[in-house]
Amino acid sequence: MKVALVGIGKIALDQHVPAIAGSEDWDLACTVSRNGRVEGVQAFTDIHQMLAERPDVTVVSLALPPVPRFVAAQAALSAGRHVMLEKPPGATLAEVQSLQQIAKEAGLSLYTTWHSRMAQAVAPAKAWLADKVVTAARITWREDVRKWHPGQDWVFEPGGMGVFDPGINALSILTEILPGPVHLQSAELEFPSNRQTPIAARLTFSGNVLADFDWRQVGPQTWDIAVETTSGRLDLRMGGNVLEVDGKPVAGENTIMGEYPALYARMAELVRAGRSEVDLAPMIHVADAMTLGRRLTTDAFQF
Repeated sequence: MKVALVGIGKIALDQHVPAIAGSEDWDLACTVSRNGRVEGVQAFTDIHQMLAERPDVTVVSLALPPVPRFVAAQAALSAGRHVMLEKPPGATLAEVQSLQQIAKEAGLSLYTTWHSRMAQAVAPAKAWLADKVVTAARITWREDVRKWHPGQDWVFEPGGMGVFDPGINALSILTEILPGPVHLQSAELEFPSNRQTPIAARLTFSGNVLADFDWRQVGPQTWDIAVETTSGRLDLRMGGNVLEVDGKPVAGENTIMGEYPALYARMAELVRAGRSEVDLAPMIHVADAMTLGRRLTTDAFQF
C-alpha cells in the first residue's frame, strides 16, 4: 500500500521512515512538510495538493505536532484516505472524536497509535498482571527535553502538552497493562515562568497509583513502571522494553526499534480488515491532569 508521511521532523526520520522502509506492506510514496524531506521520495509542502495529485496514495500517516493535525486528518479522510495518527492523536479529545465519526461514516480506517504499547515487554507484562491483585503502582518517567525536542518551542505552547508529551507514553502503557481502570484524583504541575505547558508533573490516581514526570533530567534517562501485587512485584524498564518480576529478568530487550514497525503492521491489518482502532484513555488522563492540576511556577526554561 502507498502511504504519505506528513510532518518530516525528528520522529518521522528516526522512526517512521525506517519502519516503512523495512515493511513489505508499505511503500513511502510521498511526504508533506514545510521544510523536511526524505531523499528519493516525492515531496509536497501542502497536503491538499498531495491529495489532489496522488490519488494512488491510500493511507496518510500524520507525524505533525498535535495542534495542526486535525485539519490535515480531516482533509485526508474527506479525500477518502485511511489515516494513522502519531501520539497524542490530537490537541483535544473532541477533535479526535470528530475524526472518528468522519472515518466511520466514510468507511475508512482511523488508527490512534501509541508506540510505547508496542514495546517488547508490554504484552508479557499485561499477561502476567491479568490475574493479579494490584496493590500499588508507580511511574517514574524522567528525560531531557533538550535531547528529544531540541529547539522545538511548540512543545511548550498551548496544545504542545509539555512534559505530557513523553508522559503520555507511560500512561499508554499503564492503561494497557493494568487489569482494571484507574482515575486521576489530584495533580501538581510545574510550569516554567516563561512557558505555557508544564515541564514536570506529579499525579495521584485511584488504586494507589502515582506518576512522576520530569523533562529536566540530564544524563541517563528513566522510563520505569513498578507494579506491586499480592503475588509479587513487576518492573517495566526502558520504556516498556524490559520486564522484571521480583527483580529477575523475564522478557524484552533494551531497544525501541521494534515499536514503529509494529504500529505499521497493525495499520496494515486494520486497513485490510476495514476497521478502526481509537483509544483515548491515555489522553483522558492528561486532560484530567490539566483540569485537576494545581499550578506551580518554576524557573524559566530556555533551549
